[in-house]
Amino acid sequence: MPNRAERRANAKRNRRGTNNQPQRVQVRSRQGLVDEYALQERSVRLQNGQTAEWKPTASTDLPEQTVSSTRSMGKPGAPRGVRGWLRFVSWALIILSAIAFLVVMWIPGMPTWSTIVVAAVFAVGVLSLFFVAGNPKDNPNLDEYGTAV
Repeated sequence: MPNRAERRANAKRNRRGTNNQPQRVQVRSRQGLVDEYALQERSVRLQNGQTAEWKPTASTDLPEQTVSSTRSMGKPGAPRGVRGWLRFVSWALIILSAIAFLVVMWIPGMPTWSTIVVAAVFAVGVLSLFFVAGNPKDNPNLDEYGTAV
């Protein structure tokens, strides 16, 4: 339903007799818009050194894993090296201090120094993560500038 201004404009045109052109119906179309998914796929193909245009292939070969590569993988969650163990200890400190903080909060009559000690242990755990976090280049969720992707 046209609003008041449109009705008045139509009435004015009808009085003048210049209503030859029917009103255009505005339709939203996707013509001319960029297909973001196709653009992203093209960007990934170009990054991998392939051509920009995708061509289907009938190859179903998967890369074979050698025995040495399967042995070196180990358990996915096990810490590797000193830095991995220090990271594990840091997270353990954070979790244990969070639990201790809840205990200290809910037990009446606990001294204030116990709350301060628990908060300090938590702060040490969090700050130690900055020192043992590892190389940012090993993190697949960061771009070359260290921004989360």
